[in-house]
Amino acid sequence: MTWTQDYYIDKGTIQLYVYRKCSVEPFAGRTSMPVLFLVHGSTVSGRNTFDLQIPGAPDYSVMDHFARLGYDVWTMDHDGYGRSGWTEGSNSDIRSGVDDLECVIPFVLETTGASHLLMFGTSSGALRAARFAAGHQAWVARLALAALVYTGAGSPTLEQRRKRLPEYLASPRRPVDLAFYQSMFERDKAGTSDALVPQAIAAAELPLVEHVPTGTYVDMCAHLPLVDPAALACPVQIIRGEYDGIAAPEDVLDFFARLPNPDKQFISLAGVAHNPMMGLCRHKFYAALEMFLTMPAGDGSGNETMASAGR
Repeated sequence: MTWTQDYYIDKGTIQLYVYRKCSVEPFAGRTSMPVLFLVHGSTVSGRNTFDLQIPGAPDYSVMDHFARLGYDVWTMDHDGYGRSGWTEGSNSDIRSGVDDLECVIPFVLETTGASHLLMFGTSSGALRAARFAAGHQAWVARLALAALVYTGAGSPTLEQRRKRLPEYLASPRRPVDLAFYQSMFERDKAGTSDALVPQAIAAAELPLVEHVPTGTYVDMCAHLPLVDPAALACPVQIIRGEYDGIAAPEDVLDFFARLPNPDKQFISLAGVAHNPMMGLCRHKFYAALEMFLTMPAGDGSGNETMASAGR
């Protein structure tokens, strides 16, 4: 059993949808649990990425998994996605996503009583999360990134996507449907995911939106790099799936080598494509992320503390 709560946070003329899950209801919103914030990618909204429910196929919900482990788990739908509003004319690029986080994270910290939190981002959400963490070092204790792209070098998916860049530049929105969601799980490696996954995404997303923003596609095709790894002072974990067509290994390892904090991890997962939490090998992803979040912090001076304290 889990407790959930919905919130709406003002951003200019719109409201951003924020979603929270815990194993038990916090008293007056305050929590002694570590706070984990999840940042979604370019196509699927936060709640439907991280709390995906598939009847008969358990444990696709990242939020359920980490709530059971004792985390206070949060996510949001960025501007133009899911249950959030859409700023008129905005293509909701990476910088806009950082603006969204700057609206929401202070609310999360105030509501929970935490002084800092743990953050995970996937795909373009990894770029949003990393840019936010670089600019707000006191708020992010640990940063985990999956399906990350740095310069874009060596990415076959981005090479193909650049051919449609004029189309993405011409409109702030692009259409989505079941066929598109299916293509997300077929482009890297067939057989790494269950056909039920895109069907569940379509059932959850299409009643909310038929178009999603183009901004992150434009950024990943034309504006990389968007994050300076040297600006990330906190411990960082990078998770890359074996078959990820966006996160080319040499590109991501270059980013990893430039991270200044010696508490850093690069995890390569066999049998995993671009969406590590939605594949058949998703429990490898869960194990890797849990290991990083619970690793003791310290410099060998005898002052080690649990990283997941989150307070």
